[in-house]
Amino acid sequence: MAKDKNRTRRVNINNRTLLTKGLQQSFWRDLNHRAMTAAWPQFFLSAAAVFFCFNLFFAALYALGDKPVANTPDNGLIWLLYFSFETLATVGYGDMHPQTHWGHAVATVEIFTGLSFLAVYTGLIFARFSRPTARFMFARHAVIGPENGRPTLMIRIANERQNTISGANARLWLLRDVTDGSGRQSRRFIELKLLRTENPVFALSWTLYHEIDPKSALHGLTRESLEDIDGSIILTLTGVDDSSGMNLHARHSYSSTQIKWQHRFSDIIGRTSEGDIVIDYGKLHDVVEL
Repeated sequence: MAKDKNRTRRVNINNRTLLTKGLQQSFWRDLNHRAMTAAWPQFFLSAAAVFFCFNLFFAALYALGDKPVANTPDNGLIWLLYFSFETLATVGYGDMHPQTHWGHAVATVEIFTGLSFLAVYTGLIFARFSRPTARFMFARHAVIGPENGRPTLMIRIANERQNTISGANARLWLLRDVTDGSGRQSRRFIELKLLRTENPVFALSWTLYHEIDPKSALHGLTRESLEDIDGSIILTLTGVDDSSGMNLHARHSYSSTQIKWQHRFSDIIGRTSEGDIVIDYGKLHDVVEL
């Protein structure tokens, strides 16, 4: 137990690498979270491994009996494994079947286990597919430049699906190091007020503006001072997907090195010769130095 508490783990939060220790990590304690967050290949390979191990275990139980399954040459383990596959999956082709009390008893337990396994497996797949996911594009850099004659922080985002996100709401935060009077250092979130926090119909693109006035937490900061306090910008975005009716949540962060000072975003809206409006998402990340 003591060894587990002293084990360190490397995590990445908001583009910052941290080492954590003192937590009792257990594979079985948060199994549902691991199943929901694993990549699809890892999820299917893990499920296949569990399925094979279950069948191997029951095949070994069958082997403890005296010819518990009919039509298995010499009671071979490989034939018992085949029969276990059929039983756990509730297929039951009929060529092999239990013929002793031991065989029926093990098959009964395996059928119940198979039904439970399939129910859990089906539920996990449904939960993973039905989980709402946002497809928002965030510009690679945030920019700081003059807007209406005032220094302004700007962030540009786009809706990749180009469907309607109703009641899209954005909030912006500055995460920075703070030192109190006793010299103790801590990390603090300070909200940055946006000129417009809500977009009633977010379908294409959206540029967020934070005016750097004397009340702003960015007031008086420079590129160098922002790096000194290890500052980063955190953007959270919520809304309702009109296609599915589900709530969407997205988050993106910009480190101090991902903020371009005295820049502006390139225009992505233009017109064709026929007068049609064109939005070029290929220029979403383009910035221009002032």
